[in-house]
Amino acid sequence: MATFRELLAATKTRITEIDPADAETRLGSATFLDVRELDEYEQGMIPGAVFVPRGHLEGQIENKIPDKAAPVVVYCAGGTRSAFAADTLTQLGYTDVVSMAGGFGRWKNEGRDWITPVVLNPEQRTRYHRHVLLPEVGEAGQQRLLESKVLLLGAGGLGSPAALYLAAAGVGTLGIVDMDVVDSSNLQRQVLHNVDRVGDRKVDSAKKTLTLLNPDVNVVTYDVRFGADNVLDIISGYDVVVDGTDNFPTRYLLNDASVLNRVPVVHGSIFRFEGQVTVFDPFRGPCYRCMLPEPPPPELAPSCAEAGVLGVLPGIVGSIQALETIKLLLDLGDPLRGRLLAYDALEQSFRTFRVRRDPRCPTCSDDAAPIVIAEYDEHCLPHAVLADGTTTGH
Repeated sequence: MATFRELLAATKTRITEIDPADAETRLGSATFLDVRELDEYEQGMIPGAVFVPRGHLEGQIENKIPDKAAPVVVYCAGGTRSAFAADTLTQLGYTDVVSMAGGFGRWKNEGRDWITPVVLNPEQRTRYHRHVLLPEVGEAGQQRLLESKVLLLGAGGLGSPAALYLAAAGVGTLGIVDMDVVDSSNLQRQVLHNVDRVGDRKVDSAKKTLTLLNPDVNVVTYDVRFGADNVLDIISGYDVVVDGTDNFPTRYLLNDASVLNRVPVVHGSIFRFEGQVTVFDPFRGPCYRCMLPEPPPPELAPSCAEAGVLGVLPGIVGSIQALETIKLLLDLGDPLRGRLLAYDALEQSFRTFRVRRDPRCPTCSDDAAPIVIAEYDEHCLPHAVLADGTTTGH
C-alpha cells in the first residue's frame, strides 16, 4: 500500500507544475482555481480566482468552469492539494491544467498581487445558497446584488411583486417612491400590503414587509410627489429604476431624467388582462420617447382605475420587471433592451416586438436639444397626478 508521499510523487508525474512567476504571466488568459478551504480563502486570494474547495471539486467544477478546453491554473496553500486537484481535473476531461508549486503562500511571499475577498457571512451563504450554486451568479454575483441599489417608482400593483422578489434576491438597497396610503381597494393586487395597514402610508407598509422578508435589505422611503423639483436628486446613485407608475406625466419625466443621468429603466405597464415590459437603457437602446413620442389621446388610454385590471396580472408583469432588473445588475443574458414583451393573460401568450432608437428622438438622438427637466401634467391632464398630488403605481 502506497504512503502519502508515494501517492503525491506519483500524482506529480502525471501533472504539470509551474512556479508563481510563470503562473503570473497567465493572469487574464487562464482561469485560476483556488481549492483551499473557505477560512483560508477568506484571508486572501489571487484576484479573479474561482473558488471551489478541494472536497467539493468533483461535484462543482463543471458548473464553475464548463469549458474543459480552457486553460486552468490550480493553486492551494502550498502546492499539495492543487497537485491532486489537477490530476482529478485531467481525469474529468480538462485538457489544459497546471498546478502552481508553492501555492498561495509562495505567491504572497514573493510580493505578487493578492486581495482579501468580500464574502458572504454564514447566514447569507445559507439564504442565497441557490443563487451561489448558479455559475452565472455565484458568490461574487450575490455580493454584487448586495451592493446594488434599485429605485422603485410606486409601491402598488407592479411595485409590490418587483420589490418582494428584489428584496428576496438580496438587492442591498431598495428605494421606494410613493406618497399614497393603503386603501382596501389596493389589496386585490398590491401584495406588499395587508388589511391591518389600511390607512398607513404605502412606503411605511412596504418597508415593514420587505425588512421582515430580508433584513439584509436597506429600504429607503420617499413619501413625496415624484416631480421635476426632485427627480434628479431621487434617482441619483441608483443603478436601475423600476417604473411601476400608471400615468404619462411621470413616465415622460422619468425618461428625461434617466437619459440625463444615464440610468436604465425597467418599464412595466398593465391594462385589464394585458401587460408590457421593456428596458430603456440610455444610449444603448431606445428611450420611452423613441417608443411613444407623444402621449395618446385620453379616450384611448383609460387608467386601471377606470377600466379595471385582473389582480394577478401585475404579479406576472412585476416579477418580469424584477427579473430584468437582476439581469441588468449582473450583466446576465439578453435584457429586454430594444424589445417590448407583450403579455395577454386571456390567451396566455407572450409576444415580442422590436423597438428601435428614433434618429430624431427629442431626448436621446444625436441632434437632440439639451434636456430640460419639466412637468408634463398639462400635456396629459386626464392621466395627471391625483387631486392631492399623488403619483401612484397601478
